[in-house]
Amino acid sequence: MVFRDRTYAVLIVSASQQFTETTRALLPPTDYYPVETARNAGAARRALLETAFDIVLIQSPLRDEFGSRLAADVCQSSGAGVLLFVRNEVLDDVYAKVMEDGVMVLGVPTSAQMVSQSLRMLCAARERLRRMEEKQVTVEEKIAEIRMMNRAKWLLIERLQMTEAEAHRCIEKQAMDLRVSRREVAENIVKTYQTT
Repeated sequence: MVFRDRTYAVLIVSASQQFTETTRALLPPTDYYPVETARNAGAARRALLETAFDIVLIQSPLRDEFGSRLAADVCQSSGAGVLLFVRNEVLDDVYAKVMEDGVMVLGVPTSAQMVSQSLRMLCAARERLRRMEEKQVTVEEKIAEIRMMNRAKWLLIERLQMTEAEAHRCIEKQAMDLRVSRREVAENIVKTYQTT
């Protein structure tokens, strides 16, 4: 892969040591680091609680479940890309069950090239999701700032009999004079007037 600043944390979940070793060989540490392993779904769930993985590779069946439930759970509870390896005979059935959860399914046996291409797709999807998560955080912060500003304005209107425009200008002016954000000024106003 092309040199980049970011590496992808990978969890390989498989009961087969051979599958784990073969798959690990396709994950150069310049692109995929750290790479952890789990032998069953229970161990995988514990690892997922401790580490935020970017990619989860699951070879079914696992010792304690088939693997499709784990794959769906990972997709629903995190931003990790999930690739589920299943026998070709059950590929279509499994795909139909997990597709809506966002799980990629690959039939085995397969080639190293196909696995590498699937990993690239997972990385691309993970980057897109990462950008969306960053945008969501920005939007949520903006909404929180607007709510705080509104609370502060209404307290100024209620306690100091200002108009909404005057309250808004007051917050803006204090932020400029004190060289702090409007949110900090609004938080201080709320602290001051909400307790009295």
